[in-house]
Amino acid sequence: MSSLFGMTRPPVGFGPGSQDDLAEEGLEYLPMPSGMRTYEPHLPDIADPARAAAALAVLEQVHDALTRWRDGEEIRVAVDRLDAPTLALLDEALGEGEVAVRIDGAANRPDAQRLEIQEATLAGVWRVRAFDGQDAAREALLVGAFPRVALNRAFAPIAATTAEPPPAGLMNGLPILTELLDRSAGWRRGDAAHAVNFSLLPHTPEDLAFVERRLGQGATTILSRGYGNCRVTATATPNVWWVRYYNSVDTLILDTVEVTDVPAVVCAAPEDIADSAERLAEIIDALRTP
Repeated sequence: MSSLFGMTRPPVGFGPGSQDDLAEEGLEYLPMPSGMRTYEPHLPDIADPARAAAALAVLEQVHDALTRWRDGEEIRVAVDRLDAPTLALLDEALGEGEVAVRIDGAANRPDAQRLEIQEATLAGVWRVRAFDGQDAAREALLVGAFPRVALNRAFAPIAATTAEPPPAGLMNGLPILTELLDRSAGWRRGDAAHAVNFSLLPHTPEDLAFVERRLGQGATTILSRGYGNCRVTATATPNVWWVRYYNSVDTLILDTVEVTDVPAVVCAAPEDIADSAERLAEIIDALRTP
């Protein structure tokens, strides 16, 4: 009888050469994001000095708002009296940043205006457009971590929802739904975010579809295009959001549900806003230089 230390033959599948076939085939990894948006300052072409002065005055107001902003605040900068060419010049100076937001009409408010919000290349500066039909009805600039107007009807259902009996094929769908509904009912402003990670939690396709249908779909959709894409969708359940991360080839790599006021991934951090104040000061100085 041979002992462990007296073995003369290595076990099959171990030792030199045992991984040759695997090496030839190559390991297959899920593609990760390969592109990242970075800040690139842009100075608009100035053809009309009068319009340039008007746009510069608004940029100075935005800079003032950035420098005096405090966590939790939102500061509005009026742009509704600017003409279209001046607005276009202002748009060119601010550029388009990582985060875009769309708020659709809800089932109980079909006449509500559609809102489109675009973050500038300066984090914490948001351009808000309210649409009545096909034409922009109102425009505004906001300075803050995330526009509150995007949350006013975020969880209003865009379609009527009805309860359904649990379908066949459920594994963890019911306890997951119960946990999320309980967290939603007990959530209070200032509470830490609570997340359920479907990418790590055992579940069936029926579980995912059941939870998604029961949570419903809200009116606010957010896209963050930083490192790959992150799509954040409000459900019709208060303070419950789907947060899905995709790589640069649009493959889902992380599927989560968060219970919070708004997911942190789409918010500008205080240090980002401070950095935006410094960058905007540089842009203003460059525009003032003849």
